[in-house]
Amino acid sequence: MPMLLKGSCRCGAVRFEVQSHTPVPYQLCYCSICRKQQGGGGYAINLGADSATLKVEGESHLGLYRATVHDDERPRPEVSTTERRFCLRCGAAMWLYDPTWPELVHPFASAIDTDLPKAPQRVHLMLKYKASWVEPDIRPGDTAFELYPPDSIADWHKRRDLWVQ
Repeated sequence: MPMLLKGSCRCGAVRFEVQSHTPVPYQLCYCSICRKQQGGGGYAINLGADSATLKVEGESHLGLYRATVHDDERPRPEVSTTERRFCLRCGAAMWLYDPTWPELVHPFASAIDTDLPKAPQRVHLMLKYKASWVEPDIRPGDTAFELYPPDSIADWHKRRDLWVQ
């Protein structure tokens, strides 16, 4: 059975729960969107979950943000399809959803109140766009990528026998 993740914002106006086969917080994203919208340490950690199981309390307190992306891969600014949800009261980032993959929702590990499994290793991604002040703590066994890693969140979990049935 998938792991039940329970999460909330800082002020408690928004609470949610969702089922996850991929609950290990292993992927550190250094892109400017994640860093500025959620990552105080210079990165954010997204988990994977089944969007059909998402239950939300306090939905009226949720804001929606779609970033405009303009980087080396997109020379012309374009509005991302990714919907980032946050609490309108306290500003806490909650999850992101992209209709390109409607079966998935990606809660931010920082919003999860449930104890999460410890990652046996980490993946550092989007290092090309990290802030100049950030010194990634890349440990033995970790992998690092200028852009995206080849494995999806699901593939990474399955390869390491961490997929939660």
